[in-house]
Amino acid sequence: MNPDTEVESILRQEYEEDEEEEEKNKLKRPPSSYGSMKSDSDEMQEEEEEEKYVEEVEQEEEVAEACPSPCPVVLPQFTSQEATGLQMNRPDSPETLYTMTTQQTKLPGAVVIETSSTDLEDCSEADEVEDMDEVLLTHSPEPPEPVELDDPMQTDENSQPGRLHPEQDLSHIFKSIQDMVSGLTKEELFKFKMWFYQWESSITLQQVMEGDILDFVDRILEILGVDRSLLHTISTLDSIGKKEEAEELRNKCKRALIRYHLKQYLIRKHQVIREGVVRAGKQNLLDTIYVEPQISTCGYGGVDPSHEYRLHPPSPLQVPSSDTFVGVNNLFRLQKEDGTPVRTVVTTGIPGIGMSVSVGKFSLDWAELRANKDLQFVIKLSFRSFWLLRKKDPPQMMSITEVIEYYYPECKDMKFLEEDGCKFLVIMESFDCYQTSLDWEKAPVIDDNYTQAHPDVLIVNIIRGTVLRGARVWILGRRAAVSQIPSQFIDFVTEIQGFSDEMKDDYLKKRFSNAELTAKIIAHYKLLPTLSMLARQPFVCWMLATVFERCFRYHGYGAHPPRLTPFYVSILIVQTNRRLQFYYGKGENELKWSSEDKSLLTKMGKMAFKMLERNTSVFFEDDVKECGLKLTEEFMAALYVFTMFRTESKNVLDSGGLHMPKIFASKVQIKSAAGLVQCAVVRTVSSPLGHYDMFLRFLCGLLSPDCHDNQLSRYLYHHNEPKVGGLEVVQRLLEQTIQTAEENNRDRVENLKECLREMTQEDE
Repeated sequence: MNPDTEVESILRQEYEEDEEEEEKNKLKRPPSSYGSMKSDSDEMQEEEEEEKYVEEVEQEEEVAEACPSPCPVVLPQFTSQEATGLQMNRPDSPETLYTMTTQQTKLPGAVVIETSSTDLEDCSEADEVEDMDEVLLTHSPEPPEPVELDDPMQTDENSQPGRLHPEQDLSHIFKSIQDMVSGLTKEELFKFKMWFYQWESSITLQQVMEGDILDFVDRILEILGVDRSLLHTISTLDSIGKKEEAEELRNKCKRALIRYHLKQYLIRKHQVIREGVVRAGKQNLLDTIYVEPQISTCGYGGVDPSHEYRLHPPSPLQVPSSDTFVGVNNLFRLQKEDGTPVRTVVTTGIPGIGMSVSVGKFSLDWAELRANKDLQFVIKLSFRSFWLLRKKDPPQMMSITEVIEYYYPECKDMKFLEEDGCKFLVIMESFDCYQTSLDWEKAPVIDDNYTQAHPDVLIVNIIRGTVLRGARVWILGRRAAVSQIPSQFIDFVTEIQGFSDEMKDDYLKKRFSNAELTAKIIAHYKLLPTLSMLARQPFVCWMLATVFERCFRYHGYGAHPPRLTPFYVSILIVQTNRRLQFYYGKGENELKWSSEDKSLLTKMGKMAFKMLERNTSVFFEDDVKECGLKLTEEFMAALYVFTMFRTESKNVLDSGGLHMPKIFASKVQIKSAAGLVQCAVVRTVSSPLGHYDMFLRFLCGLLSPDCHDNQLSRYLYHHNEPKVGGLEVVQRLLEQTIQTAEENNRDRVENLKECLREMTQEDE
């Protein structure tokens, strides 16, 4: 005989014997709260406990006669065993609510004894006195009907975590699995359990075989959880040829299955945070390092990247008051002025402020049932997804239902999205990626989820509220992009303000397990006020962690304040690589910059330089929305000037109208590094508002071999290109300029010293 067949026959024989014995003893054993039958050993233990209890009562009567109590004690009247059914609660399970539910659904006068303790005598004396008069009743072996728990956190719509839909709740799934398995014959049930055991390694044969059907269902829910239990039950029914039962279970639990697939997508997407260029072994879990930025219902347009030595510094950084802040998980707990819940929330912010990460945290908390459980579904339909459909030739004409099924193949035939009671959220992030304007007035109206239309029309109707009527909609994008949405379609506008000082430090502490390194980085970046100001942006905080972690590996680093130029070069490299991934879908091994990428940076720098010369507000966001480099606008102008100097030997600062010292009389000398810096110094000193100060600082920093030869040579320049010469002359020029600066121009003197330090300091 085949060994497997022999083992199965032995198990089958034992299983059938157990079933026969179970049938004989059913009427002799009181049921548990789950409807399962107790073993003979449990019965004997219960009889012993009962005899012991009677003896104790008799002893108490003797003591009571000797020492009368001030309050009369009424002793229980015991009946025969058949009338002495005890409702036994198993130890609390993290996956089931049936113990709690049983407590609420016990019949009047029934006693519930908690057996999670090893001894029944653990019941308090107060409980004994209180329950003395209660009549012990036998209950039905059927599981209790699901009830809504009296939990204010679930019933209050304006609090967390909300309430699951009844068809997605544990009780519905328990009953559905029970109904399907109960319809199997003994032979089919045995085969089902054997298949289930073979495909699930985390459950033992004993756990599968022991007990009745309700025990089995309760046990798998406790061990595997709701989602895995449901999926394994369906797949096992398919495997044993019970196709109709499997399909019926799919239909009964369709909401739960779709929710499961959406949760798995969001967990895969956001569980690991992608920062910069992804490297193997360098991934971080979002929950581990996440610090929630300040999100306000009123905005000031972001962070002003001014520097610390400006003669007429701008007004102090404006941050909204704390009473305007709202948590990311509470955005859809907000209410409009008339008290009705919000439908459409727009969240904006400057580049690097943490919009994508906030979406990830919201999605992960929902997927792991930590918040917003009253949302039946969370569906991400980013503007990038719609843009891919629009770029097809011709543009893809689809209904919104087809779009959802296109990106989520498991979510087919979601007709319940049209139900009035179906509460779900659609997240539409990256509005900047939809690189065309939308016609809000003339776009045709669509009032159902099945009409095919152009992507432009679908987006307009989603935001109008005529498509996906029951949806809450969360739109994220930079202010220049989202400002085109008519105000009548928006209930709330929020702006991410970034990190407070405490949040910056908290983030860095979460990044590193080495407390000493963390303390060094925190102390180091605070030495530079400009850097401390910019660190309000989570992206800059990440750059702080990335750059300074490497820097502190070198012996002696940290003796001097950090330099801005190497820091900004790192931002440039990372942002450019992220642009290739974000907008063009480049893989990790495809991040080599093409000539077009380099040309784009040069053109950006040229535009920044021209705007700097005009003393205007540097970039307009519409002009550079692909790059996300508003943060580095002075820096880009300096990069353009330096690039033209190194690659084409041009001094674009030489306009011919500047007064130059005699040592720079010839064109050759003007085209030298010293000539380039001298032109920049003249512009800086002659600018009363100081808007060239940071430009000069970055230009001097780019002249440092650490920047132009080590950092940028892999991207903008070839490895074999010679280093910039004549830096000794530039150093003497800066030192002489500092010495001859006017005494009442201290802010310029301090900035010039920083320029010198940017070029000469060798600690990176």
